[in-house]
Amino acid sequence: MLKRFRLFLVKPSHYDDDGYVIQWLRSPIPSNSLASLYGLALDCAERRVLGDMPIEIEAFDETNSRIRPQRLADRIDAAGAGMVMLVGVQSNQMPRALDIARPLRARGIQVAIGGFHVSGTFSMLDGADADIARARKAGISLFAGEAEGRLEEVLRDAAAGSLKPLYNFINDLPNIQGTPVPLMAAERAQRTAGHVTSFDAGRGCPYQCSFCTIINVQGRVSRRRSPDDVEKIVRTNYAQGLRAFFITDDNFARNRDWEPILDRLIQLREGENFNISFIIQVDTLCHRLPNFVEKCARAGVRRVFIGLENINPANLAGAKKRQNKITEYRKMLLAWKSARVITYAGYILGFPNDTFDSIMHDIDVIKRELPIDLLEFFYLTPLPGSEDHLKLVRAGVPLDPDMNNYDLDHVCVAHPLMSRADCERAYRMAWQRYYTLDHCETVMRRVASTRANASQALFLLTWFKGSIDFEDIHPLEAGFLRRKSRLDRRPGMPVEPAWRFYPKYCSEVAAKLVRWGALYLRLRRIYLRIKRDPNRFAYTDLAMTPVRDDEAETHELFQTDAAKAFVGREQHLRDARARGRDAELVTPV
Repeated sequence: MLKRFRLFLVKPSHYDDDGYVIQWLRSPIPSNSLASLYGLALDCAERRVLGDMPIEIEAFDETNSRIRPQRLADRIDAAGAGMVMLVGVQSNQMPRALDIARPLRARGIQVAIGGFHVSGTFSMLDGADADIARARKAGISLFAGEAEGRLEEVLRDAAAGSLKPLYNFINDLPNIQGTPVPLMAAERAQRTAGHVTSFDAGRGCPYQCSFCTIINVQGRVSRRRSPDDVEKIVRTNYAQGLRAFFITDDNFARNRDWEPILDRLIQLREGENFNISFIIQVDTLCHRLPNFVEKCARAGVRRVFIGLENINPANLAGAKKRQNKITEYRKMLLAWKSARVITYAGYILGFPNDTFDSIMHDIDVIKRELPIDLLEFFYLTPLPGSEDHLKLVRAGVPLDPDMNNYDLDHVCVAHPLMSRADCERAYRMAWQRYYTLDHCETVMRRVASTRANASQALFLLTWFKGSIDFEDIHPLEAGFLRRKSRLDRRPGMPVEPAWRFYPKYCSEVAAKLVRWGALYLRLRRIYLRIKRDPNRFAYTDLAMTPVRDDEAETHELFQTDAAKAFVGREQHLRDARARGRDAELVTPV
């Protein structure tokens, strides 16, 4: 038989607190790394980079597909050649990636691991990491950096049976313009909630947030695809029936080509009647860009994620998040409201100045004064590849040695003011305090008053509240119908006997479905009451009122000492700029 090279691309999941792989019948956000590698691999196959040896490619996202290493090994053996690439591996996914790789290596299968953990560790610590050491000991190849223009080298080495221990391109980031289209096979995208696929229009971020890994992995200089590239990506995916896209740029508003890209998408929607929609990520100053918010809405942006992070200026300054100005929050959020776009806002808990009471106070202020739809809570986590992690390692501060816990919803380092128990209680209570039934009604009323999609808000509120209340999993990791495989429990934890596991699992699923259904019906009754209210478009509250000049005196958002100091500095800067403009208008005598 003709020898073939079988390439398996696997995006690993990670373990829950009981040691089971987090997996769903329909998973949430799709992996852009998997789409990018699949597109690059298809291009390598089409260009026949292995000569007469054909390349057969399959991509799997473990959040919606069970991975059986022995079956992968059998299929590679049957083909005569091949390898397994574990792609886009984040720090919390590194232990699971190693557990997938070990039985493959025991069979002599070549394995490579790439992604943010490997790249971040080599970027900041020259690879000094316990899990990196474990990978090397197991004979796993490591890939740091980005694969555009480099994947063929890895494939040729694997075909020759001579993978290098390390491919390090972290200091040589490629130009991504004109590179192969990020692509997910339609049958794989259909395993995500809403049949969403993803692509990046650009990489890199100019800001310096100390908790961020992106600036040290993808760089601080924006590299971007051309408008032609983006149009090609959308058309290619649309041709296979995919209509919903997540643009994964950390900050699409800082992509210098945002306007021509949006113009192309507007032309597809308005000129060619493409039924497409987008989720994007932006910063808190995006509304200052002329026409940005309006064009996003016309291009089909239906949801936007905003890195709000905190409402305490001292916390923001400490994290080098100086681009976030609390005086701009309401203007920015109201701009998205007027465009009928649903807003998500990330909010970080556990800054050094935080206490349990201050966190609860700030959440109450947000609910009352900021027109945010969905608030997502995260622990301030020292992720490998970030400045925060580097400083703690150099200072010898004890960190949680289990990378599985670095998922932004576990405490990984001691807090200066709160005990571990207080941190965990603050995290749990933050979700419960924001997602009360009363506030869910407020959010839906705000959405309905702008003639935005209130039914979409109903779905999202159900998803977010239920993920925490019933699944005990962050909404961004939660999908539809939890799947558990008895034999896929984390090594070191006992495999439950079948007679115990399956009845318990089935009863858990049944109980959760009942609870999910009850929650949806309760929220739907509220939604229908709003929908039938003839005055729903006249609804307003403090958060929805237009921004006024005297808000520093009238809004609690600005009443803390740190907020007052920030407002004073901002006013001083505005006065100085005004004096400078006045001076330019004075004609010398």
